[in-house]
Amino acid sequence: MAKGILGRKIGMTQVFNSAGRLIPVTVVEAGPCLVVQKKTEDKEGYSAIQLGFDEKKAKHTTQPMKGHFTKAGVKALRFLKEIRLSSQESEQYKVGQTVTVDLFKEGERVDVVGTAKGKGFAGVIKRYNFHRGPMAHGSNYHRGPGSLGATGPARVFKGTRLPGRKGGHRVTIQGLEIIKVDLEKNLLLIKGAIPGRNGALVLINETVKASSK
Repeated sequence: MAKGILGRKIGMTQVFNSAGRLIPVTVVEAGPCLVVQKKTEDKEGYSAIQLGFDEKKAKHTTQPMKGHFTKAGVKALRFLKEIRLSSQESEQYKVGQTVTVDLFKEGERVDVVGTAKGKGFAGVIKRYNFHRGPMAHGSNYHRGPGSLGATGPARVFKGTRLPGRKGGHRVTIQGLEIIKVDLEKNLLLIKGAIPGRNGALVLINETVKASSK
């Protein structure tokens, strides 16, 4: 991935393109981010940059992280994420440099990484789209998980789909189109929905797959 930026999901709205077609979009406040650290293949074994986003008070920062930010010459930041780059691409960045939404252009495809909304404890029908059993009075099976395996092992195998916590996991949506870039307000309008609640942190990367359209 050649470039990326951190942002905060604002919410969804809709816009009209030049042909008058309505397009649902998600508004993301992307950056400005600061380059806090550069990692090289000689020292860390891989090439990457560490981006920081959203300033916070120094009193809410641990002593090790204060030293980390002081070494970079930047203020305390709430979120830190790494962007993998080639050694040649990382040369374009310097520690303390500001990264803004001008990295991206309208019509470009991106991959958005976020944390899905947590939905609490759920059964297998809601969690995994299982089919329910007969709803007749004589049926003893309605919304249960069904068979848990053969009787021979006398145990439930790891990975068996059972009721449990739904959501709250890392999700990546690939190949989303950027509809508009607002340089003044640091906003990206991305076509469609992206994972996470409003106000959640998202990572926007250049797409790893070429568009099939």
